[in-house]
Amino acid sequence: MRSDAQQTKRHPHDDAPDTAAAFRRLTEMPHGPERDALRQELVSAWLPMAERLAGRFRNRGEALDDLRQVAALGLVKAVDRYDPERGSAFESYAVPTVTGEIKRHFRDHMWTLHVPRRVQDLRNRVRFARQELTQTVPGRTPTLAEIAEKAQLSEEDAAAGLEALESFTALSLDAELPGSEDGYALRDALGAPDPALDVVIDREAVKPRIAALPERERAILYMRFFGDMTQSRIAERLGISQMHVSRLISRCCDRLRQEVMQDAA
Repeated sequence: MRSDAQQTKRHPHDDAPDTAAAFRRLTEMPHGPERDALRQELVSAWLPMAERLAGRFRNRGEALDDLRQVAALGLVKAVDRYDPERGSAFESYAVPTVTGEIKRHFRDHMWTLHVPRRVQDLRNRVRFARQELTQTVPGRTPTLAEIAEKAQLSEEDAAAGLEALESFTALSLDAELPGSEDGYALRDALGAPDPALDVVIDREAVKPRIAALPERERAILYMRFFGDMTQSRIAERLGISQMHVSRLISRCCDRLRQEVMQDAA
């Protein structure tokens, strides 16, 4: 019988059973009920290790029971894909497989909005760096430069990672802003299309056409639409009839409209 020291030396995990012989038999057995039963035994034997790995990710917004299920799925994949002929112990293959399955679960299912993989990686590096720095610089929050240096990132990438730390979940547009006492919500901060933008486009389109009009017609249009003068006041100022002013305005507007429409076509 092997001593405890020998077992510890062979298996770096306390909950690692000795299943090397069972895995060799599994690879040699044909598909059938006996092989399925042995496969189930292996999964059950290593399940405590998978659950322990799932426990490392607790308190990150996902229920521990759900994480254990994801870890168990990763363990099944590890059992099915492990090849003892490669010479490495099963736990050396299973640990990164199970951990990777859990991380993929967070990446694909826990983000409210899709975030690029690169930003998620930055988030993790920044989070670990900030946790380590918080222990070494007590009493204050680590600076962006310190986090960037610790994570071996540029300050720009570190800032993106810090921003992603606060973007794991999304707030409802009906959520009230902190400190708001009048019910001011996020939806109240949303912008809206500025109707004046269409006016700017129209003005720029018609500007060269107005400049090409005779001086009297330009003056009439300016007084009517920019000076807000009535047709009767314009007629008095120019010494012409109000009917003449009305005809000139209609004719100029029709001409400008036609020319702008031709330019657009």
